[in-house]
Amino acid sequence: MSNAEIAEALVVSPDTVRTHVSRAMVKPRRATARRLVVFAIESGLRRPPGR
Repeated sequence: MSNAEIAEALVVSPDTVRTHVSRAMVKPRRATARRLVVFAIESGLRRPPGR
C-alpha cells in the first residue's frame, strides 16, 4: 500500500504515515521497508501478497 492508501485506511494524514514509517525504520533490525513488510506479515498485521 502507498502512504496515501495507508493514511486513508487509518484516517490520518500521509505525513503522519511517513513519520511513523521513518520512526519504525530506525528501530533495531527494521532498517529497510522490506524488513518492515516482513515484520508486518510475520506479526499478522498484514497478509502475504496474493492471499
